[in-house]
Amino acid sequence: MLSSQLKLNLSYYSDLYDRIIPNDHILRKINDIVDFSFVYKELESKYCLNNGRCAKSPILLFKYLFLKYFYNLSDQGVVERSRYDMSFKYFLGLSPEEEVIHPSLLTKFRKQRLKD
Repeated sequence: MLSSQLKLNLSYYSDLYDRIIPNDHILRKINDIVDFSFVYKELESKYCLNNGRCAKSPILLFKYLFLKYFYNLSDQGVVERSRYDMSFKYFLGLSPEEEVIHPSLLTKFRKQRLKD
């Protein structure tokens, strides 16, 4: 089931991003310029809107795939790097202490949602 509500991440540590990631960092610039809401609109028909458990945000999974191709990483590599790279967590919209996804979710997302 695709949740229509956005998740609000409240964290005491979110100001770390402003201290660690420079304003001219490429991922900060991309995040500021690109509106990734188009992903939600494009993939909305691929999800059930009223049945099942809540799915991970398609925007989050798309951003993982973006990082994977932008930095030429494997599924395992991009998930592992997002575990400790603060610029990755910032780009993904995760709070610094938030857990990352399992790498197999990226494969499932590609095969089931992006097959067209």
